[in-house]
Amino acid sequence: MKAAKLREITKEEIADRSAETQRELLNLRIRKGSGTIEKPSQLRTLRRDIARMKTLQREAALKEARST
Repeated sequence: MKAAKLREITKEEIADRSAETQRELLNLRIRKGSGTIEKPSQLRTLRRDIARMKTLQREAALKEARST
């Protein structure tokens, strides 16, 4: 998911999607170990999506800290 679309959703939704994506990444890693993964490139995609979500969460936290 692109950062622009992530900026449109709420913090809670970002946290939920981040947790869901992390679970999906864990499942893919397990399947990779057993050799049944179809798209190995999906691992990279999920890692990058998680990084985007964490970046947006950090930006929001810094923005709140500055405003107080």
